Amino acid sequence: MNWDFQEICVIGLGLIGGSFALNLKLKGFPGRITAVDINPEAIEKGLELDVIDRGSIKHSIVSTADLVVIATPVGVYETVINQINPFIKEGTVVTDLGSVKGKLVLKCEELLEGVAPFVGGHPIAGTEKSGVENAVENLFVNAKFIVTPTEKTDRKALERIKRLWKNLGSEVVEMDPFYHDRVFAAVSHLPHVVAYSIVAAIDQLSEEVQTNLFDYTGGGFKDFTRIAMSDPIMWRDICIANKENLLKSLKTFKSALEEIERLIEEENREGLKEFFQRAKEKRSVVK
Repeated sequence: MNWDFQEICVIGLGLIGGSFALNLKLKGFPGRITAVDINPEAIEKGLELDVIDRGSIKHSIVSTADLVVIATPVGVYETVINQINPFIKEGTVVTDLGSVKGKLVLKCEELLEGVAPFVGGHPIAGTEKSGVENAVENLFVNAKFIVTPTEKTDRKALERIKRLWKNLGSEVVEMDPFYHDRVFAAVSHLPHVVAYSIVAAIDQLSEEVQTNLFDYTGGGFKDFTRIAMSDPIMWRDICIANKENLLKSLKTFKSALEEIERLIEEENREGLKEFFQRAKEKRSVVK
């Protein structure tokens, strides 16, 4: 198995960054794994769990890495790159694990121009939990990993990143960075926003009926709103970074809600049945 890299540094040792580091070890990565996190407790926990070999709150630790993986919230990418730029050695590749691409990829390329090639990446995997202590074994096995090259992307660096993720067991898919953001505004960002909104609505309804309605929730509510327990900072940054696409998806969702609202108001039994049947059929083919 060709890993291409001797030392990999993860910037941001949370759930995804921690899972990435953990699974490098599980898959037999022979090199050194280091990490940077502004929270020293995250570094301590990563070392304690043997997820990383070395860690620091200082970005200078990237100076010996030949791959730097940004796993922070997307809102701080520019700050992170500015902090690591002075320490990146020649020949190093920089990639990321963020849920937004588009303009962000172009910005990363601009900030790293003349310093290191950047390859945008997004693993389609995760949980609602946060922190390196919740790192998941085999999280990326049989999951899609989206790479988002541009005209400026170094092809050798791209191939190295693709091999890395195939070694982790992922199915690697190439996608235009702007197309990526349209797709995931619909299938990922919209569901998260809806889940948060449903919890907020139940909270408001609890006040209206003067009853804690959360005491009466069942499996359906818990399944549907599980992702509302995700990291609020991460999702704040995603919503802002993918604002235009997410707003379009929300507009379409509002239209669907208005349709079912009308059908209920009219007591349109056949229309409601058809609405639910169409949705059931579409959902049933999702693997």
